[in-house]
Amino acid sequence: QVQLVESGGGLVQPGGSLRLSCAASGISFSITAMGWYRQAPGKQRELVATITSGASTNYADSVKGRFTISRDNAKNTVYLQMNSLKPEDTAVYYCNLDQNRYRGRINWGQGTQVTVSS
Repeated sequence: QVQLVESGGGLVQPGGSLRLSCAASGISFSITAMGWYRQAPGKQRELVATITSGASTNYADSVKGRFTISRDNAKNTVYLQMNSLKPEDTAVYYCNLDQNRYRGRINWGQGTQVTVSS
């Protein structure tokens, strides 16, 4: 049974920060590349950031310098620290296996809502 549970979303003002968490179970987490994705209303789901088992990271151009992805293998958890948030960051955020490597293997969960508004 594979489960990915996102948490940490909420309502923040522009310029604020949030830290998202994704707790994983039922996978060999420590050897699996993970990613954060988001979907805004009326838009396609898009990549936010990925992190490999060796902790190599990559980011969408729209978030680079503001967001940081990290992982704690002992806790089977991946994080997304989001700083300097902008209204255009408003979306439902999802974690999953890195879709470039493991596309379609794990179902998408409920995600966590991030709303950036004054």
